[in-house]
Amino acid sequence: MTRDAAEGYEGSTVTFRAVEPTVDASLPRRLVAEAVGTGLLIVFGPGSVVAALALGGGELDYAGLGIIGLSFGLVVALVIYAFGSTSGAHINPAVTVALAATRRFPWREVGPYVVAQLVGAVLGGLLIVAAFGTASVDVSNVGSVSFGEGVGYPRAILVEAIATYLLMLTIMALAVDKRAPAGWAGLMIGLSVTCLVVVFGPLTGAAVNPARAFGPFAASALVGGDVPWSQLPAYVVGSLLGALLAAVSYDLIARPRDAEAAAEPAQGTQGDIVGRRADGRDGEPASPAGRRRSKGDVRAQRRG
Repeated sequence: MTRDAAEGYEGSTVTFRAVEPTVDASLPRRLVAEAVGTGLLIVFGPGSVVAALALGGGELDYAGLGIIGLSFGLVVALVIYAFGSTSGAHINPAVTVALAATRRFPWREVGPYVVAQLVGAVLGGLLIVAAFGTASVDVSNVGSVSFGEGVGYPRAILVEAIATYLLMLTIMALAVDKRAPAGWAGLMIGLSVTCLVVVFGPLTGAAVNPARAFGPFAASALVGGDVPWSQLPAYVVGSLLGALLAAVSYDLIARPRDAEAAAEPAQGTQGDIVGRRADGRDGEPASPAGRRRSKGDVRAQRRG
């Protein structure tokens, strides 16, 4: 989420107020935002895999993987900026479950959110098929993830858990923690996705999102693709473990709730900044040696 600053003047006191946008849209509107956001993630994430393989004649080198990672990161950032104030822009069942597990999201809405994300992911996969044709199915199962050579189930779960840990840790630090600097959440969360794709992409495809794994699988199956459904549970389990561990560990280590409950009013991007006199009196500009400034002092300061 982003924070907008409003500046006001009250006498000689300067106040900067950080305003947190609230997610107050109706549930149907939030579900539409989650479906659209997840659909865009699939079109421009796995869609970039299909495009890279099409240009590379079915081969993908590390430079191509870097471009894929950049495309994933950019679309994640854009969706967060577009829908973060509407639905929170989870676009990931693992994120939704982790937020609910740490009491930041109501459990009663987890099911509808996950369904919306999965529906959006399938529709996004079908849009890739519509754009690239059946070649997208033959070459890569609509940009689907799969285990790399020599990667088994335990290793795949571990890789997905580590990669999702980075993603969820970034979400907690930049989008959940009220001490975070304003405006950086979308960009940094997107860059975390780029980072984990270029590192773990060769091993599992770095789904870090059950909807990202499920959508292309389902779209490919619907048009006759040969889908490795047996691998799907590894992506679900790994991403859930990584997201839960990141959310819980961030709460234990960084303790964002302690900061929210601090007695002192928050400052900077967290709340009001109030100017204070050097002699301890608030609300008045400080003057040399604690005396009240004369008109001459004020004129001299203005000339300076």
